[in-house]
Amino acid sequence: MSLDNKPVWAGGCQCGAVRFRVEGALGDASVCHCRMCQKAFGAFYAPLVSVDEAGLRWTRGERKLFRSSNLVGRGFCGDCGTPLTYEAPDGIALAIGAFDDPAGIAPVIQFGIEAKLPYVDTVCTLPGRDTMEDEQAVEFLARIVSFQHPDHDTETWPAKDTTI
Repeated sequence: MSLDNKPVWAGGCQCGAVRFRVEGALGDASVCHCRMCQKAFGAFYAPLVSVDEAGLRWTRGERKLFRSSNLVGRGFCGDCGTPLTYEAPDGIALAIGAFDDPAGIAPVIQFGIEAKLPYVDTVCTLPGRDTMEDEQAVEFLARIVSFQHPDHDTETWPAKDTTI
C-alpha cells in the first residue's frame, strides 16, 4: 500500500531493463484469445489487466511499441522481448505475467473466444509434474544460472550481455 492507502503494484520485463509501478485499483483482468494477442504473446492467449483508473509510471527504461493495427500498440522490452502492454484509444492494459506478484490478479472474463484454440480448455487435465521430477533434466537444471530480474524492484540491475 502507498502512503494514501492506494494499492501498489510493480513489475517489469524478464531482463529488468523495463520496470513499472501502478498505484491504485486495477481494472478487470481478462484473457484474450484473438489471433493478434496469440501472436503478440507467443502463447495460447494474452492475460491482461486494465490500469486505466490507476497511476502507471515507468520506473526503469522504456518500452518499445509495435503498432499491431491502426488502433492498437503492443509494448514490449526491446532487450528481452517480454510482452508488456496492450495500448488502445480506450486505455492501457498490462501483461499479468509481467507483475512481480501475478497470483493476485485473476482474470474475470475472456475475449476473442472465436479464435480460442481447441485444446485450451483441456490443458488443465494434462498430467503435471514438478520441474525437478524430470530425471533426465536434473543435471541440466542444476547447472542453470538465472539472469532473470527478481520479482521486486532493485535500485540497479547488472547490465549483462545475455544474448546468445
